Amino acid sequence: MTNRPHLVPDASHPITVTPTDRRVVVTRHGRVIAETDRALTLQEASYPPVQYVPLDDVDASVLERTDHATYCPYKGDAGYYSLVDGDARAENAVWTYDAPYDAVAPIAGHVAFYPNEVEISVS
Repeated sequence: MTNRPHLVPDASHPITVTPTDRRVVVTRHGRVIAETDRALTLQEASYPPVQYVPLDDVDASVLERTDHATYCPYKGDAGYYSLVDGDARAENAVWTYDAPYDAVAPIAGHVAFYPNEVEISVS
């Protein structure tokens, strides 16, 4: 087992998780694949904000769990889903932190989408 760093957000690398308080709709090729009033906005340092959608509010028929995994020293181990709609696939287009670190614990049970694979509307 490798010794991976576990970093805590601070002033030099802030991370906030807040309720979006607006409706979030995720579509792919015109099909709604997620719709929620319960999204969370994760803002990490100077990166663009990311919408985390409760997994329960995603159309399960388009998700296929993969073996792909990554690690973030601030958030923990990420698992991935591909988006599958008929013959159309977007490999590892959705990620989740099943057991995120304490600093971002609210994103457990949520997924995020790569914006180059879907359209994300916040209104």
